[in-house]
Amino acid sequence: MRNFQEIIAWQRSHQLTLKVYFHTNSFPNTETYGLVSQMRRAASSIPTNIAEGCGRNSDAEMKRFLIISTGSCSELEYQLILAKDLKYIPENLFKELQYEIILIRKMIFSFIKKLE
Repeated sequence: MRNFQEIIAWQRSHQLTLKVYFHTNSFPNTETYGLVSQMRRAASSIPTNIAEGCGRNSDAEMKRFLIISTGSCSELEYQLILAKDLKYIPENLFKELQYEIILIRKMIFSFIKKLE
């Protein structure tokens, strides 16, 4: 069993989740149960699945949850594109968050390779 809080990808994805929660507070109220909810779930799914994988007994199970995390990265990346195109977030914030997602995804893929 691993301590998920020591994993840099978890630390960064937790910080990303906090940013997503903060920035989605300014979205229109009509998006509360739509895009805001989806973005928050996708963002929190990244560190959640890393943590869950760390609680499993095998590298194969850990790998499975890491793969799920990468899927959540892609989901959030699309939702950020949508938020930018709908003018809910500015281009510079989009680029900052997208960069962070790409970095986190690379870290997770690197971790997966180490498990193989």
